[in-house]
Amino acid sequence: MPFTATHLPGVIIFEPVVYPDDRGFFFESYNQRLFLENHILSHFVQDNQSFSTYGVIRGLHYQREPHAQAKLVRVLQGKILDVVVDLRAGSPGFGKSYSIELSAGNKKQIYIPKGFAHGFSVLSETAEISYKCDQFYNKQSESGIRYNDTRLQIDWLIPAEKALISDKDAQLPGFNPAVKDFIYTPDA
Repeated sequence: MPFTATHLPGVIIFEPVVYPDDRGFFFESYNQRLFLENHILSHFVQDNQSFSTYGVIRGLHYQREPHAQAKLVRVLQGKILDVVVDLRAGSPGFGKSYSIELSAGNKKQIYIPKGFAHGFSVLSETAEISYKCDQFYNKQSESGIRYNDTRLQIDWLIPAEKALISDKDAQLPGFNPAVKDFIYTPDA
């Protein structure tokens, strides 16, 4: 089965079936029918792509309702550590994180439902990331959590002296369990 649940409800790892031959390989990076059959109901409306160098840490970002986004993230070139934090009050995973190495080589993807902060660190010399979103970007709904919040204890696999953080990300607030931007509903 190409879909694997994680310890955070709703976060799914997708491993597409790859067909290699002497010319290279082929795989379906997204098939709406397959995702629907596996209860991933997001209707993606925007694709984003970013390029970063080793040591870059982006995040942890999210958009508040009514513009919250579900995402499907994959790596086109290089290797990253992808990280999500459950922000859904009442969730068994509230305040917990999950991380996974995504790479052009392993072709794994992560589905992140609404209600999660998302970020990644670049572990290779460079990395190019592509991700689908089910809501359009909305600047007024932007929010985030500081990448090095002590309560979250995220190991980004980047030495502190090599970490490259934007001024905007460095100024994000820490994780505050009292902030209830999202409410967990088991059937969603």
